[in-house]
Amino acid sequence: MTWQPKAQELLLNSNYQEIASLYEQAIETEPDVLSHYWHMGLAYLLQKQEEEAQSIWLFAMTQALGEEADQLIKELIEILEIEAQRQFFLEDYSLSWLIRGHIRELNSDLINNILKLIQLEINLTIFTPEKLNDWQVIELLQQSPKSLVDSNLLLQVLKKVLEFSAIEIVAFAQASLDYISPPETFTESVVPIILRMAEEKGKVFFAAEILNLCLELQPNNLYLLNKQLYFYTILENYQKALETADLFYENCQTLSTQVLGNYQILYTLISSGTWQKVEYIAQRYRELLKEMIQQQPEEIESIVSTCLVGVTIFWLYFQDNLAENRWFQNQMSLLFYNWLRKRTSLLFYNNFSTKTLLLSQKSNSDVDISFFLTEGNQQLVIDNKRSLKVGYIAHTFRKHSVGWLARWLLNYHNREKFQPVIYLGSQLEDELTQSWYKDKVDLVRHFQQDIQSIARQIREDEVDILVDLDSVTKNITCLVMALKPAPVQVTWLGFDASGLPTIDYFIADPYVLPANAQDHYTEKLWRLPNTYLAVDGFEIGIPTLRRDDLGIPNDAVIYLSSHGGYKRHPATIRLQMRIIKEVANSYLLIKGIGDEKSVKQLFSQIAAEEGVDIERLKFLPKDPNEYVHRANLQIADVALDTYPYNGATTTLEILWMGIPLVTRVGEQFAARNSYTFLRNVGVEEGIAWTEEEYIDWGVRLGKDKALREEVAWKLKKSKQTAPLWNGKQFTLEMEQAYQQMWSNYINSL
Repeated sequence: MTWQPKAQELLLNSNYQEIASLYEQAIETEPDVLSHYWHMGLAYLLQKQEEEAQSIWLFAMTQALGEEADQLIKELIEILEIEAQRQFFLEDYSLSWLIRGHIRELNSDLINNILKLIQLEINLTIFTPEKLNDWQVIELLQQSPKSLVDSNLLLQVLKKVLEFSAIEIVAFAQASLDYISPPETFTESVVPIILRMAEEKGKVFFAAEILNLCLELQPNNLYLLNKQLYFYTILENYQKALETADLFYENCQTLSTQVLGNYQILYTLISSGTWQKVEYIAQRYRELLKEMIQQQPEEIESIVSTCLVGVTIFWLYFQDNLAENRWFQNQMSLLFYNWLRKRTSLLFYNNFSTKTLLLSQKSNSDVDISFFLTEGNQQLVIDNKRSLKVGYIAHTFRKHSVGWLARWLLNYHNREKFQPVIYLGSQLEDELTQSWYKDKVDLVRHFQQDIQSIARQIREDEVDILVDLDSVTKNITCLVMALKPAPVQVTWLGFDASGLPTIDYFIADPYVLPANAQDHYTEKLWRLPNTYLAVDGFEIGIPTLRRDDLGIPNDAVIYLSSHGGYKRHPATIRLQMRIIKEVANSYLLIKGIGDEKSVKQLFSQIAAEEGVDIERLKFLPKDPNEYVHRANLQIADVALDTYPYNGATTTLEILWMGIPLVTRVGEQFAARNSYTFLRNVGVEEGIAWTEEEYIDWGVRLGKDKALREEVAWKLKKSKQTAPLWNGKQFTLEMEQAYQQMWSNYINSL
């Protein structure tokens, strides 16, 4: 039932009123032709006169004696469907939506119409997830035969509605599983979307729920298991994380996947505070790493290759062995670097040399090298009078340890001599992102997961010095740094240095690494004169902790341990228990990320072994935000640091609040953070070089109130003079380092 020829012409010109008049005349001539009523009603509907349209249709149906109502509705729907499609292709989504709404009123069981209606509502930005319930979409999908569901349309709609991250969307996705095949089509379509939403919008729980559906289809898919493990860890659902890590390892068939799987188990265990199971798995992991380094496999699964730089960070928490830890880190980074070069055949800046084309074996290259080949050989123009362009790349320009600490450098940058550029990874953005980072620079680049485009952008921006603030905490950043898109590359903050051959310098200071540390680093250690980090201070909120609420007497001594489960090495906890046992009327407050049950079990077991009453241990919940967290630190008389991985941001916050700290100094960078911070505020009380000294300082500071007050006074006075609290001076020292680094590079040409 098509339009009359004259009506068709009018339709193309959107003369809907004339169409209505035309069919009104046709009805007068042929009152028994029902299609005239259908088209006239549609003409009114196209003018958005809905009541008139419905009245015309209803009148026709009531006059059609002997006609089956269902057949009449079907004929009307066919006409409406054709026009709804036409309006959609004309991109008049509002009219198409209006027509489809009336189709749904005529027959609410047409699943494809409802899917198109959802599609239109999304285009018109009026869709809400509740519509899935209102329109009974889930039930319709569960009841509709596969032959009646447009699977391609369903997939398109699913990809769109995932952006709404509501519980109704999970049910919709689950109901869609049977209609989208093969399974890879479903997972390959939805996984990139949920990963982006987790990274950029913090929708981690939603992403984990959708990923569970993907795992129903592909339960042994290592890539999916790896991502699910990541989500569960962020959500602090450590039981699920451990189950996923074990399942991942069970499905590992190669040495390289076993290395990754073993690392995941270990990191999940220590993150949750479940240290009791670590020793055996750590030994197995050591042997797997050695075997992989010895074999130097040329073929490495992509899921493993991009993680190689970060899989050794477990050792920083497990042992203070600078030589072995750095050897593992350097070797795995070199393995990754060699794998990347063979795979991409990209043009790199060579360390301290002219732009050189490093062509390697072209093996399954999945990166377009044309840009690097055509742009890389241009003459390097040297202008010593121009300002240096310094790029900062990270995913932590926000309320994150790195975000809180790095902001002072951006705040005090000399804009006449330096042009800071921020390369913002996939991350949540907050007020810190805007006020302390975006507002401090002229150029901000956002990047996703495409290392080619990131590297190209950095090259196009002509960045002179690229500073990595993620270190080994973000795989994508390691990939970018490995391509050497800037002539000088520096690692600052993050974890320890990555060991990538493309990194020129690692920022340190006189204390944070021992004198012989250069022997264990591929990067050149650049020791700033005082401290590798300085801040002007921290914002403080209103405290919510009180002694009486915790059942602690006013005259008791309160020790505090405020760290994540991954830093809580049992050997250090044992030392802390001995301090508590030695200091009468003392309590230990335990606070930080980790599995609550596992952390309590760990501390309780060691306390029992050392003869400490469990009632003297107080486990605190997480604070609502960083400001309250810092304010609540003031309840402590003495803070007890972790080892072999010290506190960093936590230590700075503790010192800023004027609380004495006991720390044990080791060999590795992670075991000397608190040491350099204490030295840079002029405090030596609390610095221990052995287990015995750690206990001794803990006991002395607990028993000697005058000593505590003396240290607190030193910390208070240090805010006016100490290098640690002078972000402006620190920035000047960093800028001088940048200038010398650039001079070294120019002189090497």
